Amino acid sequence: MNIEINIATQQLTVWQQQQIIAQFIISSALKGVGEIQGSEQTPRGQHIIRAKIGQNQPINSVFKARRPTGEIYNAQLAAQFPTRDWILTRIMWLSGCELGKNRGGQCDTMRRYIYIHGTPDTEPMGIPKSHGCIRMRNEDIIQLFDLVPVYTPVIIHE
Repeated sequence: MNIEINIATQQLTVWQQQQIIAQFIISSALKGVGEIQGSEQTPRGQHIIRAKIGQNQPINSVFKARRPTGEIYNAQLAAQFPTRDWILTRIMWLSGCELGKNRGGQCDTMRRYIYIHGTPDTEPMGIPKSHGCIRMRNEDIIQLFDLVPVYTPVIIHE
């Protein structure tokens, strides 16, 4: 099993052998693709899911620093914190596999805290809008989280 993330089409595809078993619309970085720390861009290349965080948390659970805050996202919370980059429901933390490209030094995907994660349902999908992560609908991230194991290969390309 492996995951392919196509930045041009804003789609995440789950493959098992050579068959598509799931496909989702995503939102990658507003600032495009790139691997440098602080760029707010989505890193390209070979990755793995290094950790899965949030199993059994309620849908719309809010995470900060990879920990559930105990909050459940809603319109009132959004109004209270209008500038927060919401990480909701589940987190799949990516780790780069290509030394010097997306692993190590100033281009380390894991040290950049690049995730596949849930986002408010009010956020658009199918267009780049994130700060570097791969955003998904909350129902979709639950489905993906339950489908793929830790260490699943992930390729991100344009």
